[in-house]
Amino acid sequence: MRIAVCDDEEKFRVQARDMIDSLAGSMDVVVDAYSDGRKLLEAFDRKPYDILFLDIEMPAMDGITLAKKLRERSENIYIVFLTGHVEYALEGYEVNALRYLTKPIKEDKLREVLRFVMDKNVSKRQLMIKEDGEELLINVTDIIYMEAQNQYVMIYTTEGEHLIRYNISDFEEQLASDGFFRCHRGYLISLAKVKKLVKGDVIMETPDGEASVPVSRSNVKPLKEALYSYVESEAF
Repeated sequence: MRIAVCDDEEKFRVQARDMIDSLAGSMDVVVDAYSDGRKLLEAFDRKPYDILFLDIEMPAMDGITLAKKLRERSENIYIVFLTGHVEYALEGYEVNALRYLTKPIKEDKLREVLRFVMDKNVSKRQLMIKEDGEELLINVTDIIYMEAQNQYVMIYTTEGEHLIRYNISDFEEQLASDGFFRCHRGYLISLAKVKKLVKGDVIMETPDGEASVPVSRSNVKPLKEALYSYVESEAF
């Protein structure tokens, strides 16, 4: 996820960036900071951001004007205004602002914003697979685990199973930032669907109850560490 903070005051710019970095933890988040809206626009044109935290009162280009220019470029970005003046709220509706945060930013309020956006992004993530000559889209959040079967991969989801000709290592790379872990050379699991760990196996939650997936000896400790990190990231 790409996040930008734009504020002409360095202390608030640094505070917002550091706080976002701290809350994001081990998640794949890039935070850039800008003191000028024009520089942010130039950067956005090269590579768009997912969330923008914009100070409203800036000398060269105020936050409302900047937000309008950014909204012309994308309808999908989340815009959060940083301000101490409630009277600007009505103008924010014109650019479909997600929220206003007062300065200095309160950690719990920032946490709410980040959690909301991350939940939205994860729920929208889909994989395109080709099964029996047809292209299908499956929701990443529906995937329980994947199992390598010779030159094929069986994908177990909450909605059913899909056997496709694919390499499980490619899925490992695609899903690296979505909470998936390669617990065994032949298995890729969703950390969100883990029910418990037992000796040599991880028990996955399925629509019919549970399924046991092997964990290679070398991956027992890394799996526990990945689970701890995942639980911590979900807690924020």
